[in-house]
Amino acid sequence: MRIVCFSVWFYDYVIQMANALSKYADVLLILPDTLSKDEIEEINENVKFLSFNFSKRILHPTNILSWLRIKKEIEDFSPDIVHVQVQGLFLCPLLILLKKYHIIATFHDIAPHEGEENIFYRLILIISRLFSDKIIVHGQNLKKSIIEDFHVNSEKVFSIPIGEHEVAPFHKRLNATIREEKNTILFFGRIWKYKGLEYLIKAEPLITKKIPDAKIIIAGTGEDFTKYQEIMVNKNRFTVYNYRIPYEEGAILFQRCSVVVLPYIEGSQSGVIPTAYSFKKPVICTDVGSLAEIVENGKTGLVIPPKDEISLANSIIYLLENDEKRKIMGDEGYKKLKSDLSWENISKDLICIYNGINNHLQSN
Repeated sequence: MRIVCFSVWFYDYVIQMANALSKYADVLLILPDTLSKDEIEEINENVKFLSFNFSKRILHPTNILSWLRIKKEIEDFSPDIVHVQVQGLFLCPLLILLKKYHIIATFHDIAPHEGEENIFYRLILIISRLFSDKIIVHGQNLKKSIIEDFHVNSEKVFSIPIGEHEVAPFHKRLNATIREEKNTILFFGRIWKYKGLEYLIKAEPLITKKIPDAKIIIAGTGEDFTKYQEIMVNKNRFTVYNYRIPYEEGAILFQRCSVVVLPYIEGSQSGVIPTAYSFKKPVICTDVGSLAEIVENGKTGLVIPPKDEISLANSIIYLLENDEKRKIMGDEGYKKLKSDLSWENISKDLICIYNGINNHLQSN
């Protein structure tokens, strides 16, 4: 079998997928030329790699040349499957150019998040649904939603876990001198309205009333942070790193924290959860999208209702006050990472999906 893996984003995910698939098939990995040296070094030597340049201006001559080059490279490779990650307008013309191939599309989000709605994003999702033979989402709730809300044939949609993050990863930068800091809460990742950061900030007075030395680390960038600063009651309880976090620094933050919190008000999945598991940290998340499918309530973390700072505060207090429970949950999360979320298992599921397409085509 010959497989093309293509994306304009989420490089670590696609590199891991290509590496895992290369055990079973010939793989051509196509990614932008903006990869870091660390990311490039993680590409398996068995994977054929092609980089391309693109512009945010969709009809820029650079993009036209890249589309034609990618099309030719794929034709020369003669794949059985072209597997794309759905993101960015750059993908849309390419899907049309490659319509003669069997397209698998992974939707990391099935709809725009709150605060990220725009007509172009919706167009990307529509074209990707129309031009794909099979769709992969990261959870059964998302599968149900894309079938019911967007009227996609149920036989076309498959649920595959998001998988562990191994490429140029945080956990490879473990620092033996860093120790967990007592009563430290970590919010990590992009900062947008749908991430529900305001509810963690509102929960802070409830937390510190019970645990006076509790501290909250907020690490990431996104929308204007001013509105979040304005609602902080005790600003000295917060440490804010409002920029894109390098791997080395991210590793330190995950090592320092006692618990990782995802207070999302809506969402699909999150790479923060497997990252937390890799550091054996319990996760508190809200019951939105398919988050609760990889955070097992009471086992690898706690699942709470969204938009509820009281439940959030109580859950954080419970874990901070129970060292043994936190350790057990962290250990269970790590076990889940190395089993259910392992790329060895995910790649086998992907091959089954690919073979299903080939078998269907041969029967016709």
